[in-house]
Amino acid sequence: MDRITGTMLTGSTLNDINSALGKLQRSSEELSSGRQILAPSDNPYGASRSIDLQSQLDGLSSYTSSVNDGISWTQTAGGALANMGEALQRVRELLVSAGNGTKSQADLSNIATEVTQLTEAIKQDGNTQYAGQYVFAGTLTSTPPYEHGAKDEYQGNNGTISRSIGSGATVQISSNLAGVLGSGTGAADGKTLDVLRTIVKHLTEGTAEGKEALTTTDLKALSTNIEGLIQLQSSTGSATDQLQTAASRIESLQGSITSALSNTLNTDVAKASIAYSTQQAAYQAALHASATIVQESLLNFLK
Repeated sequence: MDRITGTMLTGSTLNDINSALGKLQRSSEELSSGRQILAPSDNPYGASRSIDLQSQLDGLSSYTSSVNDGISWTQTAGGALANMGEALQRVRELLVSAGNGTKSQADLSNIATEVTQLTEAIKQDGNTQYAGQYVFAGTLTSTPPYEHGAKDEYQGNNGTISRSIGSGATVQISSNLAGVLGSGTGAADGKTLDVLRTIVKHLTEGTAEGKEALTTTDLKALSTNIEGLIQLQSSTGSATDQLQTAASRIESLQGSITSALSNTLNTDVAKASIAYSTQQAAYQAALHASATIVQESLLNFLK
């Protein structure tokens, strides 16, 4: 039968103390850091999973920025289109008023002046910017689509701009305003600016044919372009709806992934606190036991 020596007891006691101290320090680090995985070796699967979840969150954050930027862009464009719609409705009211047969030429000239002002306001709305970029210029976002004054040629292009809302998924945020406003009388395209300039011409020239055109061909052409603008507004509003739906979906995914990451990586404070208290008591007990053993060993040595 092997004899248990004082050295063996001392060594065993020291091992117990070191073990208790190690567990106590571990719990302390978990509580102070808020993490239950302090090194990949603690939980290789959990560490790998937390990296993957964090990567997913980073990707979603990028999509969130893209979607929010897209929403702001389309809402800015939508506001400008609404202003244009109000201006065109006002022109329609003026046309109906001008064609009632009671207006003098001076009255018609005043109406022409207002229509010219409304035309300029529409072009100004066509030059609306978001974050320093012209929203109706296609991909030439640093170029104002329309010049102020009599020149109505469109200065942008037909390029489209989109925003990413997910892996392989995008939403077009640019609006083809040139398809509605056109490039004026020089282009003779029958679009809004061409129609407005023609209306002003008919109001100011004072001919019977011009006056008749105000409530016939001019009014019909204006109504057609108002309908075109409404369709463009609808398209822009649809893009906003898609982006907002994407934003809600991304927010929901972020919440789910954040919760999973927290469960994988973060410390259960209540559980860790109980473990810390238990390990602290075990450590104190180990210290007390070692003191007793060392004292007895010393007495035995003296004897």
